[in-house]
Amino acid sequence: MLAALGFGSICLFTVLVMTKRISAVAGLILIPTVFGMLGGFGGKLGEMMVSGVVDTAPTAVLLTFALLYFLVMTECGLFEPLIRKILAIVGEDPVRIVLGTAILIICIGLDGDGSTAAFVVITSMYPIYRQVGINPLIIAMLLGIICPTLNWMPWGGPAARMAVSLDIEVADVVLPMVPALVLTLAASLLFAYFVGRSERHKLDARKAQAALVEEDDELGVSRTRTPIPTKNVWFNFLLTIAFIVSMGIELLPLPALAMIAFSLAVTVNWPSLRVQNEKLKPHAGTVVMVISLILAAGAFSGVLNESGMVKAMSDALVAHLPESWGGGFAFVTALVSGPLLFILSNDSFYFGVVPVLAETGSAYGIPSEVIAHSVLPGIYLHTLSPLSAPIYLVASLLRTDFGSLQRFALR
Repeated sequence: MLAALGFGSICLFTVLVMTKRISAVAGLILIPTVFGMLGGFGGKLGEMMVSGVVDTAPTAVLLTFALLYFLVMTECGLFEPLIRKILAIVGEDPVRIVLGTAILIICIGLDGDGSTAAFVVITSMYPIYRQVGINPLIIAMLLGIICPTLNWMPWGGPAARMAVSLDIEVADVVLPMVPALVLTLAASLLFAYFVGRSERHKLDARKAQAALVEEDDELGVSRTRTPIPTKNVWFNFLLTIAFIVSMGIELLPLPALAMIAFSLAVTVNWPSLRVQNEKLKPHAGTVVMVISLILAAGAFSGVLNESGMVKAMSDALVAHLPESWGGGFAFVTALVSGPLLFILSNDSFYFGVVPVLAETGSAYGIPSEVIAHSVLPGIYLHTLSPLSAPIYLVASLLRTDFGSLQRFALR
């Protein structure tokens, strides 16, 4: 019963949001409420939702202040030299632009922090995509393909979580996967090339049509106006490098780092409170939407976890695997890890499901390390999960909605 309710809530949310029958915020709150009541948890729903919101609060703080920080950097023109350099190299050829985006994601995402890659890449590449006329959702798709691959690295979350949950060495998880990692990154560049070719054909077909309507975007970068770097450009550059490095080495808790970095940036660049209000006010809607989506996702996750639906769903999937598949259980693990990561949070999967999969695999003589290797490819679907907070940030940065992004990239 609980498993059916859990699967039903995830499926209904995905269908309603992708078909734009309901907003993501409303769906994340109303759907678990209805299914929680159907499961007999009406009296505890409030506590469950608040529990999920509390768990998500640090992520909401991190992404909110990091978003505000990069908004300040964009308004100050920090990324304009990078944008001009990229345009000088790739011109307005969609193939070069999309390939350049993929290479930029690989370079920035090596630290394993997908959020930093999303901020920097979208902030620098979105204006170029709008100027040339390329679909900006391609950026999100490339982020969803490349960043999870880079998360296979020892400092990435999935490898570390599995090493802890299975009591094995991180090196035993990562090193055998290095050839696959290199091959996957090469394939992502090849994929980017073909996507760029497709966009080139579309643009050629549109050349005979009327020019695209000029419009300013919400980050203060438009197709008709180029922000001029301020006199604080070197301070902003060094502060950004320090911010990214500090997050990489976790000098302080990440939410605290984001709050400190934003406070320094806004105070040094706009000492006047009046100027601060004028500069930040146009972005209020974007920031509020990010906060709302992340906290609503926390409420959704809270109901699914506290009600036992998450455990019931994972147990149901594992229990219904035919025994005849035992010899190829590692391959079966690779197949089911994607759907499981789509419906479960990271911690629920890595600390709750992976040990069960490893125990089942051991009955067939399959080492825990092999199960860990089989799980890694499943992390791609998690980037499009309604329980993954960064997807709402990416959607906001690209000025689109969760459903459109999911519908474009899921296939």
